[in-house]
Amino acid sequence: MAEKKKKDTVDVIDGKKLAALEARLEGMKEELEEAITAQEEATKASEASKTDFLRLMAEFDTFRRRTAEEKLALVSSASADTIKGLLPILDDCEIALANLEKSTDSEAAKEGTQLIFNKLTNYLKGKGLERIEAKGKDFDTELHEAVTTFPAPSEDLKGKVIDVVQTGYTLGGKVLRYAKVVVGA
Repeated sequence: MAEKKKKDTVDVIDGKKLAALEARLEGMKEELEEAITAQEEATKASEASKTDFLRLMAEFDTFRRRTAEEKLALVSSASADTIKGLLPILDDCEIALANLEKSTDSEAAKEGTQLIFNKLTNYLKGKGLERIEAKGKDFDTELHEAVTTFPAPSEDLKGKVIDVVQTGYTLGGKVLRYAKVVVGA
């Protein structure tokens, strides 16, 4: 009987231990589920942060590139405006040279004007200014502005530029001022 009592006591202790272990196991399962949920939330938060970071980096790169392009356009525009302001002076130099060539008076005035004209044109060429050669060329609306048409003296001059009223210029490949021309009809 003592053995049966001992066995019953062991069964009760084992039952209590088992119940305690089962309760502990349930607690650990709940803790594990909470830990898994927390880990999933942390992973989602990490992915969201990574996505936000990548988006911000892309936006910053776009901003940097756009700012650089705007700065370049602004500098180019300022340069074009400055050179555009110098074109009437260039035209006046050409007129002065043409008038001085016809004159027989002062050789020094011719040389001085030619020197100024050469320095100005060399400076502007260095900045990317190019003259639009028009006389004798086919009329091109991308480069020329027809001021008038004139009956062509010969058949081969029809549709070609007969005379240039005002010289045209390009700056960096873009038309700064169209050449004003007379076209043969």
